[in-house]
Amino acid sequence: MIVNASSLKAIFVNLKTTFNNAFSAAPSQWQKVAMLVPSSTKTNDYKWLSNFPRMQKWIGEKTVKALAASGYTITNDDWEVTVEVDRNDIDDDNLGIYAPQAQMAGESAKQLPDEIVFDLVNKGFASQCYDGQYFFDVDHVVAGQSVSNKGTKKLSAASLAAARASYGAARTAMKKFRDDEGRPLNIAPNVLLVPPALEDDANLLMTTERFEDGKPNPYRNTATVVVAPWLNSDTAWFLLDTSRPIKPFIYQERKKPNFVQQTDPQADDVFNRKKYKFGAEARAAGGYGFWQLAYGSDGSEG
Repeated sequence: MIVNASSLKAIFVNLKTTFNNAFSAAPSQWQKVAMLVPSSTKTNDYKWLSNFPRMQKWIGEKTVKALAASGYTITNDDWEVTVEVDRNDIDDDNLGIYAPQAQMAGESAKQLPDEIVFDLVNKGFASQCYDGQYFFDVDHVVAGQSVSNKGTKKLSAASLAAARASYGAARTAMKKFRDDEGRPLNIAPNVLLVPPALEDDANLLMTTERFEDGKPNPYRNTATVVVAPWLNSDTAWFLLDTSRPIKPFIYQERKKPNFVQQTDPQADDVFNRKKYKFGAEARAAGGYGFWQLAYGSDGSEG
């Protein structure tokens, strides 16, 4: 193949098309548990999370809640995936080897939010949220009292008693969450998030009419099962309320993943190493929303 500006343009147009098609086709699950927050700066401040806005009776002057003194910030990170194209492969018309790499780059770019969001879930037992406590913790402070959104029970559908001690206890705990004034938050758990190892148990719990002990299943169809391969633990499981405008997790996007290329024949890498490049770049980060919208169990206790 004769390498000139026209042929290079055609080559990388094809690679971009392959990248974009793979990007569009790749599966993604983060939207089921997280909210998208567009970002226009390096760092976003989420100290407003300290307030759970609620209507109240207006008597005299309006009651204005002050934002928390200590802010909760999320700083965008830079992300990239880069593939080299050897000039000899262009000369020899050996470009078929780069189509799969463009496809993999497109799929990886599409699933960047999944990696960011589900990494938050994985680290939720040891990473702080807006109130300074771990996201899944036993001592979130509400009106001077410790409130827990963390459990240890193994998810089980073996019997009504086992289901009640695990899933049922989590659901009840979330429904009992209240605000600083003691009013119920009306949390409505609707997503059961599990790793592949717990998929069968979760589906059984959500679909079976009766347990093996013969007792009816009161939890049937109370949540949608989401199975996320990005979850690291085979025992940890999570119950979420994603029915509100604010979700348990935040995907903060400064720059969407986009295809980039280096095709200048005079670039140092081309002149010195015979290497063109293509790939994707993005700027994004993740963080925690209201802890009240999530319950996590490490599944360490049977």
